[in-house]
Amino acid sequence: MSRFLGKDEMEAGIAKLAEQIQARACGGPFALIGIRSRGDEVAERVRKLLVEAGCVPDYGVLDISLYRDDFEHLHENPKLQGSEIDFPLEGANLVLVDDVLFTGRTIRAALDALSDYGRPGKVELAVLIDRGHRELPIQPDYVGIVLETARRDHVYVSLEATDGEDKIEIKDAS
Repeated sequence: MSRFLGKDEMEAGIAKLAEQIQARACGGPFALIGIRSRGDEVAERVRKLLVEAGCVPDYGVLDISLYRDDFEHLHENPKLQGSEIDFPLEGANLVLVDDVLFTGRTIRAALDALSDYGRPGKVELAVLIDRGHRELPIQPDYVGIVLETARRDHVYVSLEATDGEDKIEIKDAS
């Protein structure tokens, strides 16, 4: 059995992220860094809302493909797209953005990848969806949507620019 969240819920989650980040991070310079793939689109959409509100963060994209500990993902995503970070990370305040937080392993890989660019002053985590079931002690600072899921459920995020529509599908493991 599957459950769905549509465009309205997705937009509300992205707006909630932008509001939270604006309230806490916009007091000084900071950067949004989206994790490929889909975290970068979430970050772009959050940044657009922040800019409309008068808060203009730097923006970058981080490809963590070579830092992951599950190499089977290369069969699904064989194309390395590279990172696009054109500002210094040394001492910077960063908000790392991803679409779904599950075990925490993607974020661990992202933190490893970021260290190759420098040593940020602070790194916070923003996720569109927190579905629980961590394997590592990683918690988000900003959350758009909290989903109650079973450990073996699958959460699929489709985004307009990447997939042609905004949709979240939760496929029950049963």
